[in-house]
Amino acid sequence: MSGASWVNEFPTGTSTADLTPSFRDAVNAFIAAIDAAGGSVSISATYRPPERAYLMHYAWDIAKGTIQPDRVPAMTGVDIEWNHGNKTQSVNAAKAMVRAYEIVHRPSLTTNHAGRTAIDMQVSGMTNKTITDKKGKKVTIKKASDLHAVGATYGVHKLLSDPPHWSADGH
Repeated sequence: MSGASWVNEFPTGTSTADLTPSFRDAVNAFIAAIDAAGGSVSISATYRPPERAYLMHYAWDIAKGTIQPDRVPAMTGVDIEWNHGNKTQSVNAAKAMVRAYEIVHRPSLTTNHAGRTAIDMQVSGMTNKTITDKKGKKVTIKKASDLHAVGATYGVHKLLSDPPHWSADGH
């Protein structure tokens, strides 16, 4: 049956080692530049198995009422029962999953996390710090968009609609 216990299945990676080689190199160089500038990075997610993306996506959709629990397509390798035989129980179990996953935006089934080209990370301590972009230019960070522009020079692009999400293509 669906519910918060599913959060322990198909764990998300939290290491840059889980990323594709080219994106890993870009992320590591960007993080090194942040560290050198006196900032800090906290990584919450890198690789997300497709099974986890499926669980997160449909838990969100059921919790928000955009799909009925008995209409969720099955996924090979994920033996979950979304329909508890009672709509309220099914929705409550999905809401418990959303809370346990700490989801704040609708998860994609085709996430860059599954392709190993995305990272969720919080960057802190960068305001008024000077960082070196990939081209060697010194940039003083006055606002978040300044840091986003620096990240882009490394090939690490910010998805503005999702606060911790950075990726190879900005999605």
